[in-house]
Amino acid sequence: MSTISSSRLYRSIQLRRNRGLAGLYLVVAGFLILYALLFPGILTIGGFSKFTQNWFPLALVTMAQALLMLNGGITLAIGPLVSLGAVIAATTMQGVLGVPGGILAVALAGLSIGAVIGAIVTHLRLPAIIVTLAGSFIISGVALILLPRPGGAIPDWLSTMLAGHTPVAFLLLVAILMLWKVFLATPLGLGIYAAGDNPVGAFRSGVPVERVKVAAFALSGLLAALAGLFVAAQTGSGDPVIGTPFTLNSIAAAVLGGVGFLGGKGTMRGAICGSLLLSVMINVMFFLGFPPVAQYVAQGLIIVGAVAVPELLGVWRARR
Repeated sequence: MSTISSSRLYRSIQLRRNRGLAGLYLVVAGFLILYALLFPGILTIGGFSKFTQNWFPLALVTMAQALLMLNGGITLAIGPLVSLGAVIAATTMQGVLGVPGGILAVALAGLSIGAVIGAIVTHLRLPAIIVTLAGSFIISGVALILLPRPGGAIPDWLSTMLAGHTPVAFLLLVAILMLWKVFLATPLGLGIYAAGDNPVGAFRSGVPVERVKVAAFALSGLLAALAGLFVAAQTGSGDPVIGTPFTLNSIAAAVLGGVGFLGGKGTMRGAICGSLLLSVMINVMFFLGFPPVAQYVAQGLIIVGAVAVPELLGVWRARR
């Protein structure tokens, strides 16, 4: 294939992946402007740092969920993995393992648990939603065994570095997105999209579909556990149930970002943008004085609209 043909093919694939993201970017920009008007403090270094620190864990779990959705799967174990990551971090970093050992323990736990779940889903041919639901109960139980109640501790210097008055969280997110771009250029990264879009065709093309699925679950578990580590750094301690809201929020943010449930549809930048929209939307509703019940209703309506509008537009285009 010539260089010109390859370039055209790449551009056409990127255009298909980015379809509909322009509208999402405009909506996010509108909410950001409204948020800045309601809370001008976000334009300061300290305000921006605090906002990104609150957004960062949601961005990580959204990436974890989107990674599986792009591959044609889904996980309900995101929240428990966040809690387990927080518990492991809070119970190891002040001990003999220290901070490096604690970070390694969190990463290994996320990777291994994700890989085990992925292997069960792949090799036993069981529905991911059932396996991850069962896994969520087991992981929650392990977190409660390790730390029955909130406790443990994170070194003060680590909490200050990650959740202080500097935008370290934003820089970490940029670094992770850059690593994702590099990962997409590898056979494994390309295989995640290919296996999600057309697993039979990908297999016939030489993509190790089963290995790719296990790797996707392992990386998803890693991201979720690292999100738990960051949450522990924010609070200064571990909590065995702190990750509960992240499961549904990760799905909502990925869907808002245009990631499809059937695999191969969407982009990671869209998912990240969806997590930003969800985070800003919650803050805006808070500053506008929405009661908690109204916030949940508004979030639900916006999410339904985000899913329904593209589908309706597709039907409208098909009829023209």
